[in-house]
Amino acid sequence: FCLFSFLVMALHVVTPLLEAPELSRRRHHKVLLKMDNLQPSGSFKIRGIGHMAQQMVAEGKSHLVSSSGGNAGLATAYVGRELGLPTTVVVPTTTLPSTRAKIAAYGATVVVHGGVWDEADVHARSICSADSTAAYVPPFDAPLIWSGNASLVAELAAALPATPEARPAAIIVAVGGGGLLCGVMEGLQKCGWDDVPVVAMETEGAASLHAAVNAGKLVTIAAVTSIAKTLGARTVCAEALAWTQRRPVSCHTVSDRAAVAAILQFADEHRVLVEPACGAALAALYDDAAFAAASHAWAGRSGPIVVVVCGGSGVSPALLCSWKEEFGL
Repeated sequence: FCLFSFLVMALHVVTPLLEAPELSRRRHHKVLLKMDNLQPSGSFKIRGIGHMAQQMVAEGKSHLVSSSGGNAGLATAYVGRELGLPTTVVVPTTTLPSTRAKIAAYGATVVVHGGVWDEADVHARSICSADSTAAYVPPFDAPLIWSGNASLVAELAAALPATPEARPAAIIVAVGGGGLLCGVMEGLQKCGWDDVPVVAMETEGAASLHAAVNAGKLVTIAAVTSIAKTLGARTVCAEALAWTQRRPVSCHTVSDRAAVAAILQFADEHRVLVEPACGAALAALYDDAAFAAASHAWAGRSGPIVVVVCGGSGVSPALLCSWKEEFGL
């Protein structure tokens, strides 16, 4: 069991750890799903953002400001409402109108600025520079964010038997800016699970971590062309790259088509909708080519494969049908 703690008044919930029977049968290996799509704001983002926002409030801040392609903005808006604070969320033009409406429904002020997250983030920082009461709450690049996200691994350790054979064979995560990856890596270290491999999945057209690993340094990709817009950070955070150089992390990419195929199969098998960003992680097991590449990470390990179902707001039955038609699935 992990002996590390978080703020007493945590704003996230402990999410279920469920077996995926069809995937387990298909891959001849027990597969578990960490269902963070069931967080109050719809994604894992509330873990880190809730943790950081509470700390900033304790330090005297009274206005939350975030930049987000959607899910971090939703989490910040939810946290602001729960803490009774005015909240401003800056989103790029690529953020779906439905997501903007969800953010506003929590009572946050939504500002649309820039064509990609990086440009929205510059504007969010400028708002904070002009307001001493404002707390800048980044979507992924801050130690407090990573520490909050590490709670996911603490829950895994609490849910699994404390035996060597129950230790995960691998944990599969989707990567955008790298906040979830950093949190999982920190959590594994705190739990004494340093040997557990992590499989980092991105979609082609949003693969800033993959580019950085190949180059051995941070790389800013020219543009985000994937439909998985919430993976759309043109540069991954430096700590994510550093973790790949310190611990066993294997990085892989899948096509948008494979990510969409994965979320369609996931919806059929589990009656749950998640967005293509989450489909990047699911594709490591649903897509044969991705599985062949990713499975080297857990070769010879007998514990369960854990997939973080990170969730996401950018999905609806209508969108799922449109993607199915677009990719001929």
